[in-house]
Amino acid sequence: MRKKFQAAAMLLASLVVGMGPALSHDDMKKMNHAPTATACNTTALVCAGVATGTFGADGKLWLTWSAGGRVSVASSTDLGKTFSDPVTLPKTELPLDEGPDARPKIAVGQAGQVVVTYTSRDDKYNGHAFIARSGDGGKTFGAPQPITSNSPSQRFETAVLDQDGRAFVAWIDKRHAAKAKKDGKTYAGAALAFAWDDKPGGTLQAATIARDNTCECCRIGVAFAAPGKPVVLFRNIFDGGIRDHAIITFADEKTPGPLYRVSDDDAKIDACPHQGPSLAISPEGVYHATWFALGRKLKGLYYAHSEDGGKTFSTPMRLGDPNAQTSRPYVLAAHGIVYLAYKSFDGAMTTIDLMTSRDAGKTWSTPRSIAMTHDASDHPLLIASPTGAYLSWQTLQEGYRLMPLEPQS
Repeated sequence: MRKKFQAAAMLLASLVVGMGPALSHDDMKKMNHAPTATACNTTALVCAGVATGTFGADGKLWLTWSAGGRVSVASSTDLGKTFSDPVTLPKTELPLDEGPDARPKIAVGQAGQVVVTYTSRDDKYNGHAFIARSGDGGKTFGAPQPITSNSPSQRFETAVLDQDGRAFVAWIDKRHAAKAKKDGKTYAGAALAFAWDDKPGGTLQAATIARDNTCECCRIGVAFAAPGKPVVLFRNIFDGGIRDHAIITFADEKTPGPLYRVSDDDAKIDACPHQGPSLAISPEGVYHATWFALGRKLKGLYYAHSEDGGKTFSTPMRLGDPNAQTSRPYVLAAHGIVYLAYKSFDGAMTTIDLMTSRDAGKTWSTPRSIAMTHDASDHPLLIASPTGAYLSWQTLQEGYRLMPLEPQS
């Protein structure tokens, strides 16, 4: 029962759409095999299908996960070998949103502020996103608050904290889509919305729509280009219903800048790709983007970088074996190195491959496998401590894994 529960959640988190050879029924069964074991429907980390980690400025590892229908938070001072007693947040009225790109997320401020966001949803995929804050170093959390009170649905929320500990939250919002439907008008997709803390640890300000007509079912990438200047990478809906990736750099904290195209995949699809992009910005200001393409021009995993604040990007670089089942690319820029990781599935085993660049994304090392599992697994996330970079990966068989990353030659 335990493994069935975990495998179902992790399978949803790892499905690949339209890439490489299709998985056979036997492959899917093997990937999702679930020998019965001790029941595992508790809130413990061992029962989690997804887990999201981050480091604080003091080098402490923070982890949030969903298990047993609840969101929990714990920290580790020994790089994940042991964790503090978890704090479990209140149960949501609706079930937690545990779709492929949905997961609880965590951000830690320079002064030790801890922010967790997560979403519940109904059976029609209408989401309700919440933010919970801790002002005492994660020992306790205040009552979770809705990120907005005037929208019928919010999903794929992401929070980052600025240097002053203020939270910037961006999400996919359906208020305009709902109004258009009520008015008998057409409206493609959803909208990109955002809100700031009114002060560090305070309530969120009223939501602002940054962009209409975005894809409604993919996670978004968020980073800071400078203090008070967030950058959001997302799957936009361009003219003709093309769902390619775009980026917005804020001119200031309240003013979204112009939209620039990141990818020209020519993804003519009126459906949900369920694979969002990843974004990292180096201290030198180079934007690094990676995404899943399912267009008429490009299919597969790609990476590109921008040296002009997102206005233009380098020629997309294909990641992974085009004949393999590859998915979930993730990028991290830390300590002068750019790291790229992605998953590959050969029908029996899932492998994490890593590439690194020492020249801001111009050239890359040969991919090298750094981790593997024989069963279901979460997305491979890359996180940085003050002294190093790590793979953060939840797997069914091995549990939570934190692995140091070495630059590849």
